[in-house]
Amino acid sequence: MRKIEIYDTTLRDGAQSEDVSFSVEDKLRILAKLDEFGIHYIEGGWPGANPRDAEFFKQALKFKMKNARLAAFGATHRASLTVSKDPSIKAILAAKTPVVTIFGKTWDFHVREALRVSLQRNLDLIYDTVSYLKKKAPQVFFDAEHFFDGYRANPEYALKALEAAASAGADCLVLCDTNGGVLPGDVGKIVREVVERFQTPVGMHAHNDSECAVANSITAVENGASQVQGTINGLGERCGNANLISVVPALQLKLKHSCITDDNLKKLKDVSRYITEISNLRHFKRQPFVGDSAFAHKAGIHVSAVLRHPETYEHIRPDLVGNYQRVLVSDLSGKGNIVRKISDFKLDIDPDSPKVLEIVKDLKQLENQGFQFEGAEASLELLIKKSFGLYRKLFDLIGFRVIVEKRKEGEEPLSEATIMIRTPQGIEHTAADGNGPVNALDKALRKALEKFYPQLKDVSLLDYKVRVLTAGKGTDTNVRVLVESGDGKHKWGTVGVSANIIEASWQALVDSIEYKLLRG
Repeated sequence: MRKIEIYDTTLRDGAQSEDVSFSVEDKLRILAKLDEFGIHYIEGGWPGANPRDAEFFKQALKFKMKNARLAAFGATHRASLTVSKDPSIKAILAAKTPVVTIFGKTWDFHVREALRVSLQRNLDLIYDTVSYLKKKAPQVFFDAEHFFDGYRANPEYALKALEAAASAGADCLVLCDTNGGVLPGDVGKIVREVVERFQTPVGMHAHNDSECAVANSITAVENGASQVQGTINGLGERCGNANLISVVPALQLKLKHSCITDDNLKKLKDVSRYITEISNLRHFKRQPFVGDSAFAHKAGIHVSAVLRHPETYEHIRPDLVGNYQRVLVSDLSGKGNIVRKISDFKLDIDPDSPKVLEIVKDLKQLENQGFQFEGAEASLELLIKKSFGLYRKLFDLIGFRVIVEKRKEGEEPLSEATIMIRTPQGIEHTAADGNGPVNALDKALRKALEKFYPQLKDVSLLDYKVRVLTAGKGTDTNVRVLVESGDGKHKWGTVGVSANIIEASWQALVDSIEYKLLRG
C-alpha cells in the first residue's frame, strides 16, 4: 500500500467547463467541502488572472484548512522579464498559499510556435521560475504541459524540461496529458521511465478527450506516480479532466492505496452531488460509484440473487462510497441516508422510529417533483424537524404580490413586492422594492419580520440559482431554485420547486429565514 496524494483542480480547471461559472462564494463553499472530504491539495485558481480569483484568494486566507493545502497556479515567467519582475509571479506570491503549481512547456513544437523562444531559453524559464518560487513557498509543483505529446515528438527535450524543474527543487513533476489524446499503454511506459529516471516524486494530470483520463490516472499510479490531479465529477475544459470521484475509490478500494480515510470515502456521493448542485448542472444518474443508477437493479432474474448476495452483481459495497442499493420495483433503500443526516444535524431522534421511513417516502415524492437537497441542507433539516415535531412555526403567510414594471425602452425594469404575514405579535403588512422581483420579495419579508426577530438583520442572500427541470417545455415547466444565505458566521442552502419561479423562490427564502430563526 502506498499513499497517493490527491490534488483537486475543480476551482480552476473545473471552472473552465462550458456552462459552469463559480462565484467567489461558490468557490469558498467548494473549498470547505473538499477540505472536509480530506483532499490533500486544492488548487484555487490563477492569482491575478481575473478579479474573481483575486478576491477568492483574499477570502481563502481567512479560512482555516483542516486537511488540505491551498495551491496557487501560474505559468513560468515571461521571457521578456526577469522572474522577480514578472507581475504574474508577484501575484502568485501575494496569494500567500503554501503550495505553488507552475506549468511550463515540454513540447518543442509549443516552445517554438507558442512561446517563440529557443529550446534552451524555455529550459531557463522553467529553472529560473521554479528555483525562485522554491525560495519563497514551502512546496512548488511543476506541471509539465503537453508532456506526453512532447515526449513522443522529442523525448530527449521533454526529459530535459523535467530535469530543469527537478534541479531547481520542484517537489513533484506532474506529467500532463493536456490534449487528452494519450492511451493507457503509452502512459504506463512513459511514466515508468520518468519514475525510474528521477528521484523527485511524479504526478499525473489527465484530460478526458479520448475517454481515458481515469484509466490513464490509475495506470500512472500503477507505474509509480504518487500524485493524481483531477476534478470532482470530471469537470473541465472540452471533455473535462480526470474524474476524482472515480479515481479515488478505484485506487483505494481496488488497488488498496491510501488516498483519504475510509470514513471520508463514505462521503463520496455527497461530495459529488454537492459540487453538481453548486455548478448548477444536472446529476448524472449513471455516473460510476455515485450515480443513482450505479447500484440500481431492475426487476428481473438477478434481483433475488443480489438481495441475498450483493456481490453477485455489484463490484463494491455501495455504502463504502456513500451510495445505496436500489431495487427499482420495490425500492428498498434510503433509510440509512436519513439516519446519517439525523446524526450530522445532531438531532435527538431515535433512528429506529417509524417516522424515519415516512421521511424517506416523503423525500422520494419531493424528489419526483424536482426537489434536490444536496446543497440545500437547511431545507432537509427543516423537513426532518417538521416530521418529528421539532419545528415551531414563527409566522404564516397571508399573501404577497410582486410587480415588475418597465416604463421605458432601454431602462431597467422596476420591481416591487408587497407582503402580509401573521406573527404571534400580530399582522404585519409591508412593501419593498429591489433589484429584481426575488430581491424585492426577500426585502419585504425581512422588513416584515426584523422588528420581531432582529437577528435577521445579520442574514444576507449570498447566492441564487435557478434550474429548469423538464427539457422541451420551454417556459412552461417546473424550476428549482437554490438559495445560499449567511449571517457572517454560518452559511446554509435552501431549495424550492414550482412551475412559478417566484413561488419556488418564496419557498427557498422562507426556509432560509426559518432555519436562521430556529438556530437562534
